[in-house]
Amino acid sequence: MSSRNGARHVVIVGGGFAGLGCAQKLADHQDVHVTLLDRNNYHQFQPLLYQVATSLLAPADIAHSLRAVFAAQDNVEVQLAEISEVDLASKTVKSSDGGEWSGDALVLAAGSQPNFFGTQGAPENSFPLYSLNNATRLRSRILGLLEQVDRDPKLIDRGALNFVIVGGGPTGVEVAGAIGDMIELTLPAEYHNVDTSRAHIYLVDLGDVLLKPFSDKAHGYVAKVLKEKGVDVHLGTSVKEVHTGHAVLSDGRLIPSRCVIWAGGIKAAPVATECGLAQGRGGRVDVQPDLAFDGHPGVYGVGDIANISGPDGKPLPQLGSVALQSGKAAAENILADFEGKPRKDFAYRDKGIMAMIGRTEAIAAIGKKHHEVHGPLAHMAWLGVHASLMTGTRDKIEAIIDWGWDRFSKTGGPHVLDQGEAAAIDWADDPAVMPSPAS
Repeated sequence: MSSRNGARHVVIVGGGFAGLGCAQKLADHQDVHVTLLDRNNYHQFQPLLYQVATSLLAPADIAHSLRAVFAAQDNVEVQLAEISEVDLASKTVKSSDGGEWSGDALVLAAGSQPNFFGTQGAPENSFPLYSLNNATRLRSRILGLLEQVDRDPKLIDRGALNFVIVGGGPTGVEVAGAIGDMIELTLPAEYHNVDTSRAHIYLVDLGDVLLKPFSDKAHGYVAKVLKEKGVDVHLGTSVKEVHTGHAVLSDGRLIPSRCVIWAGGIKAAPVATECGLAQGRGGRVDVQPDLAFDGHPGVYGVGDIANISGPDGKPLPQLGSVALQSGKAAAENILADFEGKPRKDFAYRDKGIMAMIGRTEAIAAIGKKHHEVHGPLAHMAWLGVHASLMTGTRDKIEAIIDWGWDRFSKTGGPHVLDQGEAAAIDWADDPAVMPSPAS
């Protein structure tokens, strides 16, 4: 095997909530050697990506070096790798550049990727919001549009201030509220030549309500807050096509836009297809109650890559709390295997769900029974929970400072246009939204 100096070796693929939780649990045991593999050298706090995209937080506030996390644990090594092959039988993974790792146990925690559901043009022309790179690209596109409109207001006629958001879950609602705040507060303060009344936010979802898991009362509250922020909500509607300069809705409506934001769902990371196992909803791989793959003892699936059943038999939601808890539970079962003890079934401790809908508005369903609170109290709960979940002390302090500044400032956080490619637009590349000769 691949044991090192007598220590049992665990290979973990993915440094998100699930992989990080698993590695941290195992790191306390010096008789276990851990290799943590990820395509990035940092852990990203995914629930706050929208705040980077809308200039509320800096990227460094939500990304923490994986090596720094484990600097004090010499039994944990972090390696950069893009995993392209998985052999469950030998507990071996291979990277696209020829690297190979085998262990006494293997944990697949590779996370998720955007699910475009076959929507024409969406992968090429929309802006997903599922990684730090996604967030900084979207931020540069938003700021780039504002800069160009400030120089040439006629671009508004071609959709330069139309923002189309696909998906009415937490990410879609949160980014819609944040952009609404930018238009209401930041534009008048920083872009004096821009007519904010001509900016439009369209939130499109195929369902009948936003934030489906919440109560009817909450649905009404969310709709009211978004309406006050100028968000035009289209329910029972999907985006059929995304082009470089416009989006087409399922009802046939054409919306000129250079910023279609995709928050329409996720599916398991590509590693899931390399396992050779059947994939369920969203490409996720089924795991047993103890989080191991059926027929492959010592190989575990945790977080967004796995179909983890709840008490009702339905898959648990793809939340950071589920990922973190499942990663820690897999670590406990790995340790039990090494000690010859029985494994335990995973029992998710539901602490509730929440969503921010602007600088001061939020909704939270707290605890297993999902006791709901709205408004300032929910906003404070949201801030506390998200600050506590962040990886490093410095990250927490800097995020709290930025949130406080944002609360009392019209200009908000770091408006940094750092990805020129994302901001560059060829205004003549979409004939459907070209101005007529008369104009």
